[in-house]
Amino acid sequence: MRNLAIAALLVSGVLVSPAHAAVQTIGGGYAKSCFEAADAQYRTRQALDVCDKALTEEVLTREDRVATFVNRGIVKLRRGDLPPATADFDAALALNPMEPDAWLNKAILNVRYGNSAAALPLVAKAIELKTRRPALAYFVRAVAYEDSGNIPAAYHDLQHARALDPSWNEPVVELRRFQVRQR
Repeated sequence: MRNLAIAALLVSGVLVSPAHAAVQTIGGGYAKSCFEAADAQYRTRQALDVCDKALTEEVLTREDRVATFVNRGIVKLRRGDLPPATADFDAALALNPMEPDAWLNKAILNVRYGNSAAALPLVAKAIELKTRRPALAYFVRAVAYEDSGNIPAAYHDLQHARALDPSWNEPVVELRRFQVRQR
């Protein structure tokens, strides 16, 4: 079983919630319920409890353990528990440093809580490792670039996000704020 969610992102006061970012799995139990809680954007104590039980009471493959740490980190992130969320993303990366969505969620956490400069290398790693949500990764990087003052790079990444997922409206909305002038 391998279920992995991606955190939502707060941009300009608007909650940006990507579509499902799950990986097909076999099995069920607490780990699956933890994924469902993270994917459904739950932030309740019950959601956190089910993730805790998955990690303490279930025998998980290494891959499922990685996914469950990421999913629990997402629930913690939504609860505003930043150090514990970071610790879960780091635990996932300690088990598998090649898990792109752990990198992406760490980047989202940093952007969402005002540390865009720290998010840039994290989202670059997620893109390099082929995140399951490339449009979201480029969107997150665009936000980080804009926050860091690199407006041309932000614009370019928003265009790239729009091209990767034309049905996702948020990059289109954000692109409307830009004016391109010829020199």
